[in-house]
Amino acid sequence: DHDRLPRAIAARLMRAGRLVDMPAPASPLTADRPGRPAATASVPERWSREVFELIEWRRFEAVVEALFAQAGFETRSQAHGADGGVDIWLYSVNHADGDAPVSIVQCKQWMRQKVGVKEVRELRGVMAQHAIVRGQFVTTSDFSADARDFAEGNGIGLHDVDGLLRLIATRDAKQQEALLRVAFDGDWWRPTCASCGIKLIERTTGEGGRSFWGCENYSAGCRTQLPIRLQYREG
Repeated sequence: DHDRLPRAIAARLMRAGRLVDMPAPASPLTADRPGRPAATASVPERWSREVFELIEWRRFEAVVEALFAQAGFETRSQAHGADGGVDIWLYSVNHADGDAPVSIVQCKQWMRQKVGVKEVRELRGVMAQHAIVRGQFVTTSDFSADARDFAEGNGIGLHDVDGLLRLIATRDAKQQEALLRVAFDGDWWRPTCASCGIKLIERTTGEGGRSFWGCENYSAGCRTQLPIRLQYREG
């Protein structure tokens, strides 16, 4: 695939040996990312922490949903907008219309910050609101000791990045390949607007200013802004 990558992401991939410069195309440059060199990026062929560092938050949630589907659950997720503290609803595979979910899942794609007891308590509150006795909290980071203690006594399963990788390792080769395809589907490196459900576009603060991700629905009132993937920075 030929993607026009922002400089910060391209630099990270090039340092990792996953980016090969290609000749500039003869066709006009895209309007939302002017002046970016064309490039071919090779994605990881095996599961590792690097996968979670590379993909955007929506691809991470899609991987988590696919993992639970492989485990035999029927799943339902909300692509964008207020989620009420639930990213994925899990149902018995034989559930009837109107049946309550058997569990709910909250996802946090955090890289350096641990998930604390505050976030886990919030999930427990949502469980109580929906009369659900089992919950799942999944993160690309880790959990604080207080969060683990609270979860253990409140029916919440915690899955940190190492636990996720161990879980993925229990899948057969075809299932692991399928999960990788989910992770790197589409513009896997470009974040999704949590409010609008569309891919953000690269913008700058002004001539020669810093680059950031912004929503193309800005004129319609969406003010979503994100830095160019902090997890791509070195250090």
